[in-house]
Amino acid sequence: MQTILQTKIPGQEPVRGKVRDIYDLGDKLLIVATDRISAFDVVMTNGIPYKGIVLTQISKFWFDFLSGQVEHHLLSDRLADLPKPFSNYAKQLKGRSMLVRKVQVLPIECVVRGYLAGSGWKEYQQSGTVCGVKLSAGLKQCQKLPEPIFTPATKAERGTHDENIGFAEAAKIVGVDQATYVRDKSIEVFQKAGRYAESKGLILADTKFEWGVTEAGKIILIDEVLTPDSSRFWPADKYAPGRDQESFDKQFVRNWLEEIHFNKSGPGVELPPDIVEKTSEKYIEAYERLTGKPFAWRA
Repeated sequence: MQTILQTKIPGQEPVRGKVRDIYDLGDKLLIVATDRISAFDVVMTNGIPYKGIVLTQISKFWFDFLSGQVEHHLLSDRLADLPKPFSNYAKQLKGRSMLVRKVQVLPIECVVRGYLAGSGWKEYQQSGTVCGVKLSAGLKQCQKLPEPIFTPATKAERGTHDENIGFAEAAKIVGVDQATYVRDKSIEVFQKAGRYAESKGLILADTKFEWGVTEAGKIILIDEVLTPDSSRFWPADKYAPGRDQESFDKQFVRNWLEEIHFNKSGPGVELPPDIVEKTSEKYIEAYERLTGKPFAWRA
C-alpha cells in the first residue's frame, strides 16, 4: 500500500500544511490531500494509505450534496482539468486533488457541536459552559444537546492549538455581519448533513467549517468539508452517552500515542503497521458508509 507523503512537481513549490500541499495557480489553488497524518498537532513520520483520497472524495461528495444550499470553492477534481505540468502527474494527484477558487479566508474556525464531546466536554465539567455558552446542569459525556451550538475558534499557527472563543470575540475578528452569516449557515449545513448521516447509521457529533470571501464579497464554503479529519462521526448502533464513542478518524493513532506516552510536542514518530492498517480501514469505511459506494482506489 503506497502512501504519498509529499507531492513533487518539477518547477512547482507548494505551501505544505500538516496534511495538504497547496499550489498557487494565480486566480485558483490546487489543493492536494497527502497521506500524512497528524495527531496532537504533530505530523507522524509515516502516512496512512488512501487517507488523502478518502478526504478529497468525501469533501467532493458533500460539496455535491450541498449544491443549491451553499456556494463553495470546488471547481473540479478531474485530472484533465488541471493545467500543465500538474495534469502529467496522475500517479501523485489522481483522486486526491481539488482545483478551487482562490478567496480571502475568514480567520476563524466555525465549529458546530451537536453533542457534548472533546474540548467542549472538558470545559463543561469545569464551568457548565462550552465556549461561553451556558448549558443545563447534569449533562453526560457525549450527550446530545437540545440544539446545535456554534463555538468558533481562532486559527492557530502550525504547532500550536486553536483557541476556543465566543461569538462576540468572533464578531470582533470578522465583523458582526460576517460572523452572523457563517454562524447561521454553519448550523444550517450541519443540521442537513446530520440528517443525512443519520440515514446512513452515523451520528455527526460535531464539525469544523471554513469560509472565505470572494472578490465580489460573497461568503462561500471552502477547505475540506465534513470529513473524518474535520468532524466526529460515530456509529449510531454503538452510541451510548456517558463515555467515549467509537469514531471514524485517527483514534487508533491517538490511543497508541497515549499508550507509548508520546510527549505531544514532536517530533513525529513512526506508527506500527497494525495501527496504520486499522486507521486506513477506518477512513475507507467512513467513505463507504457516507457515500454508499465501494472504495474504488485500492491498488
